[in-house]
Amino acid sequence: MRQFNVTGMSCAACSTRVEKAVCKLEGVENVSVSLLTNSMVVEGDAPSEVIVQAVEQAGYGATEKNNNIYSGKETIVNQEEDELKDAETPKLRNRFIVSLVFLIPLMYVSMGHTMWGFPLPQIVADNPMTIGLIQLLFTIVVMLINQKFFVNGVKGVLHGAPNMDTLVALGAGASFVYSVYVLFAMSDALVKGNLALAHEYIHDFYFESAAMILTLITLGKTLEAYSKGRTTDALKGLMKLAPKQARVIRNGEEIEISVADVKVEDIFVVRPGESIPVDGVVVEGHSAVDESALTGESIPVDKDVLDEVFSATINQSGYIKCRATKVGNDTTLSTIIQMVKDAAATKAPIAKVADKVSGIFVPTVIIIAIITFLVWKLVGESLGFSLARAISVLVISCPCALGLATPVAIMVGNGVGARKGILFKTATSLEITGKVKAVALDKTGTITMGKPEVTDVISAEGVTEDELLVYAYCLEKLSEHPLAKAIVQHWDEKNNATLDYTVEDFVALPGNGLKANIDGRNIIGGNIDFVKKEANIPTEILENVKELSKQGKTPMFFAKDGKLMGVIAVADVLKPDSKEGIGLLKAMGIKVIMLTGDNEVTAKSIGEQVLVDEIVAGVKPEGKEEIIRKLQDKYGMVAMVGDGINDAPALT
Repeated sequence: MRQFNVTGMSCAACSTRVEKAVCKLEGVENVSVSLLTNSMVVEGDAPSEVIVQAVEQAGYGATEKNNNIYSGKETIVNQEEDELKDAETPKLRNRFIVSLVFLIPLMYVSMGHTMWGFPLPQIVADNPMTIGLIQLLFTIVVMLINQKFFVNGVKGVLHGAPNMDTLVALGAGASFVYSVYVLFAMSDALVKGNLALAHEYIHDFYFESAAMILTLITLGKTLEAYSKGRTTDALKGLMKLAPKQARVIRNGEEIEISVADVKVEDIFVVRPGESIPVDGVVVEGHSAVDESALTGESIPVDKDVLDEVFSATINQSGYIKCRATKVGNDTTLSTIIQMVKDAAATKAPIAKVADKVSGIFVPTVIIIAIITFLVWKLVGESLGFSLARAISVLVISCPCALGLATPVAIMVGNGVGARKGILFKTATSLEITGKVKAVALDKTGTITMGKPEVTDVISAEGVTEDELLVYAYCLEKLSEHPLAKAIVQHWDEKNNATLDYTVEDFVALPGNGLKANIDGRNIIGGNIDFVKKEANIPTEILENVKELSKQGKTPMFFAKDGKLMGVIAVADVLKPDSKEGIGLLKAMGIKVIMLTGDNEVTAKSIGEQVLVDEIVAGVKPEGKEEIIRKLQDKYGMVAMVGDGINDAPALT
């Protein structure tokens, strides 16, 4: 699958023509042109040069995209990001504003004065020719500002593929030409001294129609371009995650190089707080790694020797050395970026229906306009009357519904949705939302809060809850682990008092827990295997812990001087309105499926609390996309709700 940038397209008819031109080539198996992203996906073995040439012969421009985000130079990523910048919207916005500046006085003269009697200087009001010339001049300026419609429209005709710009150019051009004809007729009437007839001709001017068509369609295209620009946000977010530098060990020395220069089997080091540059395996050290960018899981994963690490994830605590296993385009992040790019370049099925309509829409309208003109002439009407009706067909049939009403509706829909916390990516998304039969929900950060919190505090016999929390706080505040931070935050929220405890001999044992001497007491905290070596854990506590684990909570055990003090459970808790929101979806007859990269026990616990219809756990980003496709086969129209970059392929 190869991707190309396509330039010069202005409507669905253009994208249809490009598709047809490339489809004819030998070796091309499938073509999909997206007007939204101005891109084309081609499957087959036809040479890229031949494909580009076919697009150019159809009247458009094409260049092959560089799909390698690490092609030996750090600047490639920046070039990709530059390609995604919305350069079209500012240009169209400026065109619209300048057009409006000239349209307003034109409308004042043509409509305000002649229809509603708005005041004009006497020298202008008494001279119909002056009124006509003023309208002519303002209209010429608006037409020059929006000359792109005429250029693209004429190109479309010359290449045998009239497009929406052709209709706009015909409607505005016919209005202008007919108005100029009326202006000459008015001049003739004045020369012959027929002032009354000259004043009558004022009402036959279509100058304001020509300028209004161009200005309104430019507004529509501006809003459309704005919507198009927003669709690349997910891809831009992914690009920004791509690390730029790496620290590798070569010839016994630690040196900093570009990520593009990292090779498989290189040994690289990652300090706390740094991004992991490429996929690899830990060969030395221990750490907790935040993998939320890829998996969506907010709780970092402990990494030991021989554990895998992935590009763009964040090393949160320890210093680690890793051996590179996947570099460049083979890394997990690069794979996800490519998946999103491929999905964004393909076309929704509903768009193909619009393409078929647009392919015959423009020539059909032109034929109807010609028939209208001929019919009125045959029944005995004048040239002016017949031409006016033909112009009306062109003006009314200009793609206002496609070029103006639709993007305006999108913007209004987006505005209403935004106030409710809902953002729509495309017009198609907005349209088909009402047809949704199933909703797939990401768990972390969507159904849950997305960060660990203390949920349960179970103290052992003879130990108060405050005593357990005090020692746990003093021990955990020296740790960088996210679960430790949850306990510290819990204490800070519950108490304002400053603790005056002396903490000595603090030791962190990665993958096990912590130990320290606090005011002369030996305090340890960590997982069950670590703590039970030092302290006896009562059966009733173990039963409670089993129940907590079933609920997807992580128990942390604490002991003092060889005696268990208790257990503090930490978990990613539900958002307050998740259950209600899912209930409302189900009440609408929509199936609700929870999709998560988390383990099955935690997923089942959360799913049962919010009463989803189906749970799919342990799914990686690329797997989520596959699950969505299966759900589409099963239910039809499916919506995906996610909060992170890891959900981008499925969301796309």
